[in-house]
Amino acid sequence: MDPTPIADRRTAGRACRDRAPLASHADPGPAPETRDPIAFLEEQAASRQDDLIPIRHGRMADNPFGFLRGAALVQAHDLAPTPTSGLRVQLCGDAHIRNFGKFATPERNVVFSINDFDETLPGPFEWDVKRLAASLHLVAQQNGLSAKKCDDTVLTTLRSYRQRMAGYAAMSTLDLWYDHTALEDVIRHFEPRDRDRVEREAAKAARKDQRKAVARYTHDDHPHFVDDPPLVVHLEDMGHSLDDVVHMLDDYHDSLRDDRRVLVDRYELMDVAHRVGGVGSVGTRCWIALMAASDRDEDRLILQVKEAQPSVLERYVGESAFSHPGRRVVAGQRLCQGATDIFLGWCENSWSGRTFYVRQLWDLKGRSDLTLMNARNLTYHGALCGWALARAHARTGDPVAITAYLGRKDTFDRAVLDYAKAYVRTTEHDHRCLVDAVRDGRVQAVAGI
Repeated sequence: MDPTPIADRRTAGRACRDRAPLASHADPGPAPETRDPIAFLEEQAASRQDDLIPIRHGRMADNPFGFLRGAALVQAHDLAPTPTSGLRVQLCGDAHIRNFGKFATPERNVVFSINDFDETLPGPFEWDVKRLAASLHLVAQQNGLSAKKCDDTVLTTLRSYRQRMAGYAAMSTLDLWYDHTALEDVIRHFEPRDRDRVEREAAKAARKDQRKAVARYTHDDHPHFVDDPPLVVHLEDMGHSLDDVVHMLDDYHDSLRDDRRVLVDRYELMDVAHRVGGVGSVGTRCWIALMAASDRDEDRLILQVKEAQPSVLERYVGESAFSHPGRRVVAGQRLCQGATDIFLGWCENSWSGRTFYVRQLWDLKGRSDLTLMNARNLTYHGALCGWALARAHARTGDPVAITAYLGRKDTFDRAVLDYAKAYVRTTEHDHRCLVDAVRDGRVQAVAGI
């Protein structure tokens, strides 16, 4: 936390309006016709597995929100020339509305926060806010909400971010560091008539644990993953063996705290498979490793070993302080979340030079189904995400300066709303470009996988 006196930090925050007036955040960036969105996808495909790229394109071509989920690089390019205040935080880097949810702390409490950090990097706080706002407006629109309700939903989220940031600016350093959104806070956040639904979702998340992961992905009779090509494919079928990944787990072991090393040492590697998940990360290497601590079925867990590439933000905001992209992801997650997965670590594959981060596959993880939300539900959910984003930014930036910059009025909120509406149109344009590229044979896509 900045040791500069609070009054001086407030003054510095307000002075940032000279660099980027609040109303300037309505700037949507370059006109969509001036750049080729497909070229960005082709660039990313060059470092990914060729046979999985059509799945990624298929998921992005499904609808405009699917495109936005996979287009963090495109939006970063479009944000780069827009005004920024100069107030930096640890960005999530991919703060669309689907990347928030419930998870378990090491103390087994369920909390709500950001849950994806593949692109995390220090950068302008506005970029996360704008990606969240654009994604929420797009989801609200796809859910059939009226134009006014779409706008109101986004404004409520932006107001939540701004007001929560002001609350964090008034907190002591230690109180801010300890702050989290517990399950009880999530339930109370919603209207009484919606709390039963939220409690059902929380109960569903509580059942999504390691036992369920093991039951979902392995055979009942022996510790072995069930093949489900192309989504789950065994290591051996890709030309490798367990011996090829043992050294990766040794490297991972070295990244852990001493007490976590003792825990991991009690497990033995049983099986490894490649698993395809998500949208933006499809085509990167993502392994699942079955670990067993004894011959009891219930004493098994599945670790996800996910490839970490340089953040898509690096060319626009500067290189990461970490030469290892997996360590960048872990460091960013620990900073923003506070209470993180006890198995979180990083490693490198010596025979390919690729870098990875490691976490549990499922650990009481849960996300709400956005497609089923009406205007009221989506508004409250968006405000919850705004709260979580404000906490992450307050922990890693200067909440006093950001609050002074934002001010008490809704000027910033309305400017970002205008940005979101314009960027929805940009995304719809880019989505049509992808659909056309698939039709014309420029790129390959497989639907429904």
